[in-house]
Amino acid sequence: MHGWIIIDKPLGLGSTQVVSAVKRALRQGDYGKWKVGHGGTLDPLATGVLPVAVGEATKLAGRMLDSDKVYDFTIRFGEQTDTLDAEGVVIATSDVRPTAAQVAAVLPRFTGPITQVPPAYSALKVDGARAYDLARAGEEVVLASRAVTIHALYSSPGWGGGPPASAGGGGGLPQAAPLGEAPLHHPSDGPPPLAGEELPELTLTAHVSKGTYIRSLARDIALALGTVGHVAMLRRTKAGPFTLTPAISLDKLAEAAMARTLEQLILPLRAGLDDIPALSLSPDQAGALRQGRVLTGIAEDDGPYFACDGDKPIALVAVEGHEARVVRGFNL
Repeated sequence: MHGWIIIDKPLGLGSTQVVSAVKRALRQGDYGKWKVGHGGTLDPLATGVLPVAVGEATKLAGRMLDSDKVYDFTIRFGEQTDTLDAEGVVIATSDVRPTAAQVAAVLPRFTGPITQVPPAYSALKVDGARAYDLARAGEEVVLASRAVTIHALYSSPGWGGGPPASAGGGGGLPQAAPLGEAPLHHPSDGPPPLAGEELPELTLTAHVSKGTYIRSLARDIALALGTVGHVAMLRRTKAGPFTLTPAISLDKLAEAAMARTLEQLILPLRAGLDDIPALSLSPDQAGALRQGRVLTGIAEDDGPYFACDGDKPIALVAVEGHEARVVRGFNL
């Protein structure tokens, strides 16, 4: 039971509640007591990919927090809330609604390296206290702006939008699609809007770096369009290497645990390191790494590697100058 369970987090639950549900399923299925942690917080009003690490995979949860994420999100124009989502109290209103052409002109400003001010209702700490605790107590919360990277931002294909255009000279990452050509709503809503038609809401897909707040991004896009807005829907479709494809519901998790088939759903520890090359070890080298010793004579380029003895994970190592040092060792 060392690996990853990818949960499709439902609406209304926090990430720590999902971790508790996984622990409960393991206990009810008589799998024993295991260390469990999540690889990236999702707000209660968000759904989608939540990687849950079990056993030795928890040593990689911090690395998952640093990974890129992909979200679908809907901006509802006309009202800004104190939480910047549908759960909050309305603090500003506007009668202005943007057109598809205006959106197309604005989105490129939010692609690439940008700065953003996190929401007051966030888990960031201010003088040792959580920002959301201070905000709920009625205190004014002032957070510093932070640098983040929006690798791609475009009309969501999953919600009626077209495929993104390629970025010019930027490594092939998609930029904003020509929104006058791509519908900005679900196809069931009828014909796509014309370039001059006002939009009550807008659904986008964003591929973002760690530390990016989608609620802040939605707020800033609305302000750039001369109006206000908040996040009405937020769904994470990718976290690090994990997508919705292997994701399961909490109901399916509980059923699999009771049926003692959870082993068929858990992804191997290695799945969280798909972007790192493997380093094959001899049994003697594996034994040396387990003892914390430095391996010499490694004929690989400098960088991180996933060291294995056959199929058995040994450690996440850093190779430098043909020497391999343990970054995270696995007790398997």
